[in-house]
Amino acid sequence: NYGASFPMFSKIDVNGDDASDVYKFLKAGNPDDDGNEDIAWNFTKFLVGGDGQVLRRFAPQVSPEEIAEAIKNDLP
Repeated sequence: NYGASFPMFSKIDVNGDDASDVYKFLKAGNPDDDGNEDIAWNFTKFLVGGDGQVLRRFAPQVSPEEIAEAIKNDLP
């Protein structure tokens, strides 16, 4: 349990027929730079607005500084 004192969650699928509903929602209509909706590697990130809609998808290689800039520009 790695000494965690908070609730641990089980592994979920992010692609395929058994993908978690939250990932189905995040990916739908939000492809990566190559046009693929599936998540190819972990650390793919999504910026979600206050209304619950996906504003942007970020590749795993995108730096926290780039995401901070997008947050400043995309959120009120």
